Amino acid sequence: MNGFLMQCKVEILRILRNPYYVFWSLFMPIAFYIVFTKIFNSAMEDQQLWQAHYLMSMTAFSLMGSAIMTLGIRLVEERTQGWSTFMRLTPLSDHAYFIAKMVGQMMIHLVSIVVIFTIGAIVNGVTLTALEWIMCGIWLLFGSLPFLALGTLVGTMKRVDTAAGISNMGYMVLAIAGGMWMPLEIMPDFVQMIGKWLPSYNFGNGAWNIVRDSSPDWINFFLLIAYLIVFVLLSGYIRRKQEMTV
Repeated sequence: MNGFLMQCKVEILRILRNPYYVFWSLFMPIAFYIVFTKIFNSAMEDQQLWQAHYLMSMTAFSLMGSAIMTLGIRLVEERTQGWSTFMRLTPLSDHAYFIAKMVGQMMIHLVSIVVIFTIGAIVNGVTLTALEWIMCGIWLLFGSLPFLALGTLVGTMKRVDTAAGISNMGYMVLAIAGGMWMPLEIMPDFVQMIGKWLPSYNFGNGAWNIVRDSSPDWINFFLLIAYLIVFVLLSGYIRRKQEMTV
């Protein structure tokens, strides 16, 4: 148990020292949030609702980046540098090692949520009830799980530069087609049709509903669970195949 807790602590410290996390998961979403809400607020009928809506979009965008890129690329680096092989020589099991990574990443997600929510409240005076803040935070933590699983799938790639390129492209496509940069309703019909089935849209839509005094749709919940299962199974299958060839 002490080894597991120590590994969780190490994972948290490594992420906080990672420039990918600072740039993709904090700086970029906060910069987008400030620029978009300051430039486009004048055209919105309900500015407070728009600011709250976009705050949830950029928080979800942050967690996606942390899960897909920070976790995924780090897994590839560890395998190519032989760290994963070394960890098999320690008393910590493979399952405990990956769970420690998930726990560490979730703690970082909590930090991201608090930081970005605070920026929204300070910069634009976003006001939600205490229950809405808490419910949005819980939903965003839950909704980040499929993207953590997607990060482990990225982590099965053989080269760091390949993982970085593919994860970056996938991250941006999911964000745009999922309605995180601009409302899905203003996009072409075919993008809307595809977007509503993407994990990114269902991730964001749950939080958007909460700030509109509603609750996440059941379809959002079930689709995120389905994506989580698919990504976990794919990642596990590929890792087993890789281990068999070593």
